[in-house]
Amino acid sequence: MQLYNTLTHKKEPFSPLRDSHVGMYVCGITAYDYCHIGHARSAVVFDVLVRYLRANGYKVTFVRNFTDVDDKIIARAAKEGTDEATIAKRYIDAFHEDMERLGVLRADVEPKATEHIGDMIALCQKLIANGHAYVTADGSVYFRVRSFPRYGQLSGHNLNDLRSGARVEPGETKEDPLDFALWKGAKPGEPSWESPWGLGRPGWHIECSAMSERYLPLPLDIHGGGQDLIFPHHENEAAQTEAATGKPLARFWVHNGFVQIDTEKMSKSLGNFVTIRDILAQHHPETLRLFLLTKHYRSPLDYTRTAMDETETALRRAYLTKAAMEEALANTKGWDPGNLPPEVVVEITAIETKWDEAMDDDLNTAAALGHSFALLRVISRLLEDKKLRRLAGTRDLLRHALERLDAWGGVLGLLQRPAREVLAELRAVRIQRRGINTEAIEALVAARQQARQAKDFARADALREELAAMGVSVQDTPSGPTWDVE
Repeated sequence: MQLYNTLTHKKEPFSPLRDSHVGMYVCGITAYDYCHIGHARSAVVFDVLVRYLRANGYKVTFVRNFTDVDDKIIARAAKEGTDEATIAKRYIDAFHEDMERLGVLRADVEPKATEHIGDMIALCQKLIANGHAYVTADGSVYFRVRSFPRYGQLSGHNLNDLRSGARVEPGETKEDPLDFALWKGAKPGEPSWESPWGLGRPGWHIECSAMSERYLPLPLDIHGGGQDLIFPHHENEAAQTEAATGKPLARFWVHNGFVQIDTEKMSKSLGNFVTIRDILAQHHPETLRLFLLTKHYRSPLDYTRTAMDETETALRRAYLTKAAMEEALANTKGWDPGNLPPEVVVEITAIETKWDEAMDDDLNTAAALGHSFALLRVISRLLEDKKLRRLAGTRDLLRHALERLDAWGGVLGLLQRPAREVLAELRAVRIQRRGINTEAIEALVAARQQARQAKDFARADALREELAAMGVSVQDTPSGPTWDVE
């Protein structure tokens, strides 16, 4: 398996340092608001990475933290007239609810910053003792960036270039504008903890260094997060950990790309800020998960209404094919002896090989999905062929294909549920989104059926066209007409 390493700017063969045990740490949310689509992308990407590593026989210890003390949390609590713990709990609970709907597995360890204050203080003390950090008059602790020669190696930033854009915020007493806070002296009305330097609270970067070392041996096999965290967060993490321990923080740094909204950067000021809950009010959770995997994780992803509609159509077709496979196999009688043409078997084998190659090539879910849909197209072709669909060889292939789809879906977090159940949910979502009056549709479908029975085919055709104009298709079956929303 090859993974792109942000540190070296190239793909490298991946294997863990400790036998088959992977230690993986991913930066989680700052719990002050509902999660947006960017959070969803990062969560789904690293969920797939964990699933794929486990599917390949690795034991994975996955740690994802929660920042539950931060300027934004403090500001939110003050605005609402409540305390920071209440705000953090509300949005951590909301995170878990959103992730459960998206099929994202919980991390093995989910530490909170406020539970590890002692670990952070100890790390600060190490850095002060070896000269990489210093205490200021207000009880704050800062990291001496210039004391660490390798600063900038992860992000590619040059210290001199950084200095030209650096500035000291009001109230800060840093030796150098480049230095960053490890510990912040207490301010009135803010949460604080006892420390050797007086009351205060941790800086943002120190928490991840402390918690990753607390739960995983260093260096980590994988440290992940969104592209926006490379600088300054991950750069600062890497510097302070190595300065304190003499060990690199991580061997592989893995970062997912940004999500844009209609080709623009997502921003509250632009009015295009989209939360997971906004999206799931209009779309099925599996549609969103599929959409998030349709591009390579390092590429930018453009969220548009059209893209989501196209993804929903693709998901529906996949489940329709899966339903047809399940129903064909449920009919255990009447299979004709005979094998499939050898070229079909060769085609399926080639698809399976390409799927594995795609996932081994830096977790290329976009290509893997393409191969998954290629397998579904082959199966659809077989089921449509009256001569081939009843062959015993087709039955065996259907069983094998369902096993492959189940295994692939287990990695991607897709196509795991009974097909008809999901199709019914997708239909309900489309009906709700389009504001369709189901009683009115049922009445039109019934009127059309009456016209057909009365051999008034002109009226039946007119009613079909009226339904079609509403986005409703009618299928005539031996047991009566059924309808769906396109």
